[in-house]
Amino acid sequence: MGFIKFRVIDGIDIALVALIIYYFLSFIKGTKAIQITIGLVSVLVLGIFAEFFKLGALSYIAKGFGAAWIILFVVLFQPELRNAFARLGKTRVGKFFTKERDVVIDELVRVAIALSEKRQGGIITVERDISCKNYIESGHKIEGKLSAELIISIFNPKSPLHDGAVIVKGDTIVASSCILPLSDRTLDSGIGTRHRAALGLAEETDAVSIVVSEETGNISLAIDRMLMRNLSKERLEKELKEKLG
Repeated sequence: MGFIKFRVIDGIDIALVALIIYYFLSFIKGTKAIQITIGLVSVLVLGIFAEFFKLGALSYIAKGFGAAWIILFVVLFQPELRNAFARLGKTRVGKFFTKERDVVIDELVRVAIALSEKRQGGIITVERDISCKNYIESGHKIEGKLSAELIISIFNPKSPLHDGAVIVKGDTIVASSCILPLSDRTLDSGIGTRHRAALGLAEETDAVSIVVSEETGNISLAIDRMLMRNLSKERLEKELKEKLG
């Protein structure tokens, strides 16, 4: 029996497949999709086991599952796939001009610090490449120029619009009282509904959400399926410049 010939193109093929698997796992890390992936892989391994040991009934079930695997994959990973393809298919053609970006960041930092000092809870979400249209439509249209004073008045506990999130697009407050999806991830006991909502949106889109805790006044930032907590003014400003740049 001769040696199997290994060509350069085979090495490239293996490297590309490994890269795709790596980025897929990196993308779903920390989400409920990782648990679904483990389940799917387990069924796949079970099918190989059944085929190897000629277990007829089990092999039949595994093959039936294999025929519907692509459909199951699309259905189960619909949010993750939508997010991934949206990121791949879009470029930052709507990127802020430097001056506009700096003005927006200044206003966002100013409102976060003001809400923190007042112990006034709130969520401010900034839309990036992936549209937040569905969540905007769940709230009340504002279409007002971004200003710290306007957002502070919206989050006044006596305001009828203070519940939910304010969504910002460019330098415009497009809506308030927006309902965001709650993350079902296991979090610290101190994490409230606002933080879960901001994290839930960060798991489905590339939006940046600033959260101010009503109980502690602490400032958090939800982005890329992560929640950064207890941010100082300087750290918040730095993160926003990196994410909105």
